[in-house]
Amino acid sequence: MGTGTSTRDAEPLTRPSGDEPADEWRRPAPDPAQRRRDRYLGLSMAAMGVLSVVLANSMGLFPLGPPPGWWEQLTWAVALSLPLVWRRTRPELATVVIAVVFIAAQARRSPETMVSSATLFIALYSLGAWGRSRRLAAGIRIGVIVVMFAWLAISALISILPVAPTFEGTSGPLPPLLALSLHSILFNLAFFLLAYLLGNSTWTSARRQHLLQVQAEELRRSRAAEAERAVTRERVRIARELHDVVAHHVSVMGVQASAGRRVLDKDPAKAKAALAAVEQSARTAVDELRRMLGVLRNAGATDLGGPGTDDHTGGYGLDQLDTVLRGARDAGLTVVYQTFGTPVPVPESISLASYRVVQEALTNTIKHARASTVDVRVRYLRRELEVEVSDDGRAVPTGWGRTSAGGGLGLIGMRERVAAHDGTLEAGPRAGGGFRVRARFPIAPAEPEVDDAATRAVEQGATA
Repeated sequence: MGTGTSTRDAEPLTRPSGDEPADEWRRPAPDPAQRRRDRYLGLSMAAMGVLSVVLANSMGLFPLGPPPGWWEQLTWAVALSLPLVWRRTRPELATVVIAVVFIAAQARRSPETMVSSATLFIALYSLGAWGRSRRLAAGIRIGVIVVMFAWLAISALISILPVAPTFEGTSGPLPPLLALSLHSILFNLAFFLLAYLLGNSTWTSARRQHLLQVQAEELRRSRAAEAERAVTRERVRIARELHDVVAHHVSVMGVQASAGRRVLDKDPAKAKAALAAVEQSARTAVDELRRMLGVLRNAGATDLGGPGTDDHTGGYGLDQLDTVLRGARDAGLTVVYQTFGTPVPVPESISLASYRVVQEALTNTIKHARASTVDVRVRYLRRELEVEVSDDGRAVPTGWGRTSAGGGLGLIGMRERVAAHDGTLEAGPRAGGGFRVRARFPIAPAEPEVDDAATRAVEQGATA
């Protein structure tokens, strides 16, 4: 063990955000069970020290010279071991007291050395494992070790100076006195180094356990937060689906019912046709609700209409636009439907999102715009799918963009759907009057090479 040991005993560890650095971490205080075990340890070591004194005197084994009286020997044995009771609660104080008593007992030639050496080892280890301040723990341990080696040298000189020791039967290459000195130094060096490193290792292990607990708690909180976010996202998806499914058909039903009421007495045939349209819209709405509820009951269902959807579109997509267009025509609108570019297969989730954008735009036109004509266009561009719905009604339809309890959430729902596919949505008044909704979804090109002239023609149609 070198005296240049860094005062930062624990190795640097990657710590979670908000946790303290390794040299500032404080190990939690021992629990009641650990303090109880420390009391048992201190009393047990004191009893063993007393037994060691009895055995040493019974054998006449006095390695340090003539011992003091019995009561003094017993006092040293007990005083040396009892501080272990505080080895975890007050490790700094316990270590200093044990070191001082250890040297004092040897200075008084107490014959008990085995239990006292073990007690000193436990004290140094406990200070390394439980010291509140790493710098103070390292300083005290290094200081104790230096003092112990100094006392070793002093006691050796005291024993050698009065009478030169005699060594009989020696045959090694080293002088006997040098060999004895090296043996004592190496033994004590291994003794103190082991106590020092074991204490550091235990403290580092405790810190790692602490970090694991912190990370586990953060992971638990993160999972709980993610679960809450997932519930919120699911509620938003359900609300969006309910709005898209119900609002359109109920709007058409309202328009048809109003028309039927007006012509009920004048033209029963038209009233009958209007009521038939109401009935059909109701059936369609119920059918879509059943499809949606079936998807929601599926435990493996992902985003309804989101990027990760696998066959959860309920059968609706660009191929079913005629259905929603027919509902708009039944509501009294003149509908113009055009397709530009070469139709290519698109993901089902994008197809459903495009269908819902058109459906919601037509719903708002019916409810708010007071329009007579609506133009629906689907454009297959090189890397995008574009759907556009424009009308000749009011430039800013009443009810668009409101988020109050009675306001419309359709525009918000459209933006969420489009954003889920990294697309863009434009909604606003047209220069020539009316309102326009345009959504673009990125799609992979159908072929590596596309005719530039055809692409320009399609894109020119997009600006018409």
